[in-house]
Amino acid sequence: MRLALAQCNPLVGDLRGNAERLLEACGRAADAGAELVLAPELALWGYPARDLLLRPDLRRLQDQQLDRLAAQLPAGLALLLGVSEPVPGPQHPDLFNAAALVEGSQWRIVARKRLLPSYDVFDERRYFRPAAEPCLLELERGGRRWRLGLSLCEDLWVDEDLHGHRLSGGDPIGDLIPLAPDLLLNLSASPFAQGKAQLRRDLAAAAANRLGCAVVYVNQVGGNDELVFDGGSFVSAPGGAVLLQLPWAEEALACWDLTATADPTGIPAAPIPGNEALLLRVLVLGIADYARKCGFRRALLGLSGGIDSALVAVLAAAALGPENVQGLLMPSPWSSAGSIDDALALAGRLGLATHTLPIAPLMAGFDTALAPALDGAPAGLTAENLQSRIRGTLLMAVANQQGQLLLSTGNKSELAVGYCTLYGDMNGGLAVIGDLYKTTVFRLCAWIDSPEAGPSRAALGLPAEGELIGRAIREKPPSAELRPDQRDSDSLPDYAVLDPLLKGLIEELRSLEELVAGGADPALAARVQGLLRRAEFKRRQAAPLLKVSGRAFGSGWRMPIAAGA
Repeated sequence: MRLALAQCNPLVGDLRGNAERLLEACGRAADAGAELVLAPELALWGYPARDLLLRPDLRRLQDQQLDRLAAQLPAGLALLLGVSEPVPGPQHPDLFNAAALVEGSQWRIVARKRLLPSYDVFDERRYFRPAAEPCLLELERGGRRWRLGLSLCEDLWVDEDLHGHRLSGGDPIGDLIPLAPDLLLNLSASPFAQGKAQLRRDLAAAAANRLGCAVVYVNQVGGNDELVFDGGSFVSAPGGAVLLQLPWAEEALACWDLTATADPTGIPAAPIPGNEALLLRVLVLGIADYARKCGFRRALLGLSGGIDSALVAVLAAAALGPENVQGLLMPSPWSSAGSIDDALALAGRLGLATHTLPIAPLMAGFDTALAPALDGAPAGLTAENLQSRIRGTLLMAVANQQGQLLLSTGNKSELAVGYCTLYGDMNGGLAVIGDLYKTTVFRLCAWIDSPEAGPSRAALGLPAEGELIGRAIREKPPSAELRPDQRDSDSLPDYAVLDPLLKGLIEELRSLEELVAGGADPALAARVQGLLRRAEFKRRQAAPLLKVSGRAFGSGWRMPIAAGA
């Protein structure tokens, strides 16, 4: 039996358009001789559809599009895809997260998800109820009846030795063992996080070993709001050999032949891209899809000559094309000539258009306007924040007038401790690197400027040779340049010290005592913990960011603002 893995990039809620894209993929699969096409979890809806799943009109539209798929599918081809299944009655939630088989001008539900994630960014128990029974589908193909075990995303994540934890409930893989499937299919919508690609392979290999059959893992690809789905669909044999590997961070369709006598022993695994290479692809995809799916073709960002805005400029140029990205320079009396020169040089290397709007006259105007209320000109932190808010206002005005998506350039370290200004540098429609610690920014920029990154840069339409960020920007001491001779280190510990503390507090949920037991300075750890707590109100009003870590600020971070802990 020839299977086609359709690694789709849906637009959330566009059931008609997503059905059209599935039909196009099925046409290509039929031309390649496929008999069964596999599409991701909730492929018609896009994942996560969130409260769109509650709308009765969209539920009816899903059934209409399934009827359409059944009527228009190429003859002899079947399609297995993720859908929602309404449950009659007054109880809520009133849906199953399910899989439907479209075949022979009909469609039917053939599987229901058993383990429903409601941690981190996931909230499936708001919409779905869990199924209790294992799912086995029998298909006649090539003169043989194939026994296909079916699972949906989290149903595969049951090996706590690999994952570190698992959801309470049944064991969807273990319950399939007595049913002796010839193949396990997993329809997924698993967003990117660093290190997750290998973990998926390990989990699939563990399931293959338990069942004694190959595992086909089909993942969604594309950016949906803060989540970026990296694709990377594959087929894994018992023992961990990868029999088929689809690309990362792009739509793809590939076929694989299931035979009764296939011997996968010794087939080498296709390599997973290096950490920086995959992170670069995912961030670029996240920008491109966020802009496209929100109706933007062009972007704007403030260019300060610093490393954060330089990285965002590179990512935006790769995502949208340099001709569609504009940089705005807004020097103040405290901006160094070197920063202005560095920003212009960066724009020249990338081919970005720039405009320079000095803010000194606006600063003077605000000083004059505020003096009566303040008994003098703004000073200290008020004056610094005012500069940032002037810049934020200029950026929003230009973006509004020119129909551009404003990209915020703050990093995770700054968002964590509140080293950012509401209605100033936090302005924007997307916080591109809001889930990258400053040390990650340093590391990624160093890699981008290395010869090793040449092929990755070329694949994204960036110049393959020479530096893009530039040594002057990479080695410059970080500074907001809001007062004379300012350095980030005046207000914050060195990022090499700060970031491990932040990771412990944010991603590992460590207590102050645990940080100190691990070697942290008690006073510094307490100070960082306090800064993290006090900045919660800022983060609640921040632009959505692209999630690339195990725990990011955004929908997966649900801390109260007014709290005593």
